[in-house]
Amino acid sequence: MTWSAGPLLGFDTETTGVDVDSDRIVSAALVRRDECGTHVRTWLIDPGVEIPEGAAAIHGISTEHAREHGESPGPALDEIASLIAEALRGGVPVVAYNAAFDLCLLDAELRRHGLPTVPDRLCCDTRPVIDPLVLDRAEDRFRQGKRKLVDLCGYYEVTESGSLHSADVDVVATLDVLARILGRFPHLADLDLDELHSYQVTAHRAWAEGFNAWRARKGLEGPGAQDHWPVREPVGTLW
Repeated sequence: MTWSAGPLLGFDTETTGVDVDSDRIVSAALVRRDECGTHVRTWLIDPGVEIPEGAAAIHGISTEHAREHGESPGPALDEIASLIAEALRGGVPVVAYNAAFDLCLLDAELRRHGLPTVPDRLCCDTRPVIDPLVLDRAEDRFRQGKRKLVDLCGYYEVTESGSLHSADVDVVATLDVLARILGRFPHLADLDLDELHSYQVTAHRAWAEGFNAWRARKGLEGPGAQDHWPVREPVGTLW
């Protein structure tokens, strides 16, 4: 039996924006999938700043709702990080779609609130992590089209009972997409978790370098894709 049989710990966040160094977590979900089923834990967090209308339009959480019903960020973030670190110490992989975003943002938030990051808690790198986006890009790299979670749900015929852009629904969808990827590329399940993690580090770097080269040929401005995966040190101030 391979790691694909579980347990797996899915992770996702909804946020105030897309800057991992300065934006804030508004909601989060951890979903454990094992032989006993799928177990969901969610958090609604008051980020302490205004939630932009554009972000609220995506995930449906307004500033007023978060202030009235959300938890204080420090205790909530500490609990989330503790559960992730506990799973990783026990050899349970964390599964996250576009993992570099959620894990980097979580670590930045922890630093902001004076709390130990996930690597600090582990005293080593954050691993093993499994990212269906990285795997899909690596295994089917010539396929045309977008690769957002909703796109992969359509491609792999995954249907969820709920709207995407809700953290818990996104995590369950991510786990289901991963199962479909493994069904199509079964050799991935034959790798041990350390090999699979290292494979994704290399695959993401290769994709980022290729993507940035394409941007340069097109004369596009901006920072392009980061070659780190799944975490990196913050850039600039966290405040």
